[in-house]
Amino acid sequence: MYYAECPGKTGFDHFHRANRLGYVLKGDGLLGHDLDPEDRAPKDACGVFGVWAPGEDVSKLTYYGLYALQHRGQESAGIAVSEGSRILVYKDMGLVAQVFDEPILRTLRGHLAIGHCRYSTTGSSVWENAQPTLTSTAQGGIALAHNGNLINTASLAKRLPPGAIKATTDTEVLTALLAQDSSRPIEDVAAELLPEVKGAYSLVWMDETTLYAARDPQGIRPLVLGKLERGWVIASETAALDIVGAVFIREVEPGELITIDQRGVRSRRFALARPKGCLFEYVYLARPDTSIAGRGVYATRVEVGRALAREHPVEADLVIPTPDSGTPAAIGYAQESGIPYGQGLVKNSYVGRTFIQPSQTIRQLGIRLKLNPLREVIKGKRLVVVDDSIVRGNTQRAIVAMLRQAGATEVHVRISSPPVTWPCFYGIDFATRAELIAGSLTVDEICQSLGADSLGYVSLEALTQATTLPADRLCRACFTGEYPIPLEEGERVDKHVLEAQA
Repeated sequence: MYYAECPGKTGFDHFHRANRLGYVLKGDGLLGHDLDPEDRAPKDACGVFGVWAPGEDVSKLTYYGLYALQHRGQESAGIAVSEGSRILVYKDMGLVAQVFDEPILRTLRGHLAIGHCRYSTTGSSVWENAQPTLTSTAQGGIALAHNGNLINTASLAKRLPPGAIKATTDTEVLTALLAQDSSRPIEDVAAELLPEVKGAYSLVWMDETTLYAARDPQGIRPLVLGKLERGWVIASETAALDIVGAVFIREVEPGELITIDQRGVRSRRFALARPKGCLFEYVYLARPDTSIAGRGVYATRVEVGRALAREHPVEADLVIPTPDSGTPAAIGYAQESGIPYGQGLVKNSYVGRTFIQPSQTIRQLGIRLKLNPLREVIKGKRLVVVDDSIVRGNTQRAIVAMLRQAGATEVHVRISSPPVTWPCFYGIDFATRAELIAGSLTVDEICQSLGADSLGYVSLEALTQATTLPADRLCRACFTGEYPIPLEEGERVDKHVLEAQA
């Protein structure tokens, strides 16, 4: 257990690049900014979506699928479609609703589509690195979207001739490698290539007629298959299936390659499954209304809150969450402890990203741009504040100070994950131990740094048990430092690895 007590809109007629077999179109380049880039919340690599559905409005289905996956990436968004003879890609910087509007979606006609919303883990956040990627072969075009992060990108890139890639992402490298051999069916090329690709990858890609999907042998990032009345859907999370009216069929298995066309769904194995699903998906990354490995994420988070109350009880008057990520665990903590649950912080849902940089005067207010206390609820109360994780600590420190200023007599912080002490190389931006407050400070020291009366983290054992999966089927590297896919000696793994080679 970990515990401490401490004293005291874009247009369509803009720049475009023509491809022999398709087009990539760019919008106005609207780009939002994190309000507090020094203490950004944990970010996943991306969300992916694919649909094969003749007779359906596939671009709108993809738009709504990406809308449901917006939490997985907010830097850029894109959709690729095909009507059978060419692939058209439209992508831009910004949120899904900023990149696409009704006139743009009306131009994206076809019977299959893939979509992507990005948070950058390999390659800078620029338009050239937005996805889906698009390349051409002697047989046709290939568009690809990727959720995850590769750990042998540099080695894979060396297989390509100079000038083969224009962007600086691991996705661009994968796309170019898939296009190298156009003499064979693309699923055969993929089945031969993917066993040599190391790291986390949940992929959707397409040619002019067919939708493909694949998941790494560890299944680190989620990927699911759904059925429409007249077609099929692939998505990062089951919540995206719900939004577009698809029925969940099953998860794409680790080490599985799926092909979808007019003949239906075909499956083949390219590697033995060695499941190591990301434990942090349950903590923060996935939507609460998503299911992973048959277990609802919301139910898991509530159960973790109950375990947190058992492991770190405290006398208090009110349990409040840090909205919205701490809400399910706070409910569980209140249920188990018998302490009333309440709302003590009000979140401004429209401030996550903005086109207008806050002035220095406003910036000094920090977290108040996003959260504001309910003074009449907080004043004179002993509070338990539940959050999902502490990465750098700036946000929690500001919340504790804000609650004290609002009249709280005690502030006890409870965290529904163990201390994050190790970087993630599989698609979450825990880049170095130096960035992680728990990488250099003890729980007592973190508590003192936050200014809380006490600090308690749930145990790794309790978090694991709440998922109902055995520990050996989960990647817990950010908590333990034990990586399921070891880094190869001399392999450079960082966000700008390809930019350094350019």
